[in-house]
Amino acid sequence: MVPNKTVYIGLGSNKGDKVYFLQSAIDAIFETIGAVKKISKIYETPALGFDGENFYNACIKVETHLSPKKLLKALQEIEKQLGRSAKTKSGYESREIDLDILLIEDEVISEKNVVVPHPELHKRKFVLRPLNDLEGELAHPKLKKSIGQLLAECEDPSIIEPARIWLKNPKKRYTFTQHNYVAIEGNIGAGKTSLATRISNDFNAKLVLERFADNPFLPKFYKEPERYAFTLEMSFLADRYQQISDDLSQLDLFKDFLVSDYDVHKSLIFSKVTLPEDEFRLYRKLFYQVYKDIARPDLYVYLYQNTERLQENIKKRGRKYEKEIQDEYLEKINSGYLSFLRNQTELNVKIIDISDRDFVKKREDYLWLLSEINS
Repeated sequence: MVPNKTVYIGLGSNKGDKVYFLQSAIDAIFETIGAVKKISKIYETPALGFDGENFYNACIKVETHLSPKKLLKALQEIEKQLGRSAKTKSGYESREIDLDILLIEDEVISEKNVVVPHPELHKRKFVLRPLNDLEGELAHPKLKKSIGQLLAECEDPSIIEPARIWLKNPKKRYTFTQHNYVAIEGNIGAGKTSLATRISNDFNAKLVLERFADNPFLPKFYKEPERYAFTLEMSFLADRYQQISDDLSQLDLFKDFLVSDYDVHKSLIFSKVTLPEDEFRLYRKLFYQVYKDIARPDLYVYLYQNTERLQENIKKRGRKYEKEIQDEYLEKINSGYLSFLRNQTELNVKIIDISDRDFVKKREDYLWLLSEINS
């Protein structure tokens, strides 16, 4: 998964329903570019360099995996969709919406169409004031001064007044506030970790990831499953109990909820597939002894993918010890999960088929998945 970068975008409008255009631009940025992390106040400012209605200006902080060129193209497409037409004359003129890349972390870019930081940023109070709302201590990568310092030193004489209007963050349409503990589950290669990580980042959740990579018996199991199955399942039993107990007992006051990429019941599902009947009965007794007092997730999301897609995903991530996984094994695991979930009465379960979706690469699929989870 391509890592996200933090970008700061300036928004302005002085034509038509200005608040509508600002909000519509933020909505479109959320849908096509990335998660909107912060939104400044709206500031009313006079038109600069031409006669026209006063502007409404704001800034937003966004996380995106788009490259600078693709980000610029996406912003220009949003401007076009909101009715901004090509200039009819040289210089400044009124516009429905104006979207500018102000900063991309600490990067300095000077290309034909992309210049970052924005070359006029430090000269404009209508940019510095809302940007200071977001990150006053943020350093300008070329001038080596904070936004707060640049605002204090700015010689722009424009009168900047806060408007008594607030823009809304589109992410609030997808809420997890009714949950304390969300578990994302699925077969090998279903995308559990990717989704849990993304939800944690976008919705301020404490992230709990299974420590399977540290298990020394896992590579041995894939080579000799009959020999190492019981040892593997017992080691997972102990590891999962220790991890989930520790993470659930450590309250994080700065997070809104907890999201994990596994649920402890997966121990039962996998062991039923991997162990002989007599060993499974013994294992099941131990499982219920260990987990009788463990907290249950109040939302359990199962990501279903067909076997073909699972194999594609497994191949892409390239773990050597997974390359010999057979279709039959994956199908047994899927059947085990579905059988468990269909007979489950204690968990709030959502089974979502994502076989024809790619929520990692396609933001529209990610937002669709959030809608399904929240429906």
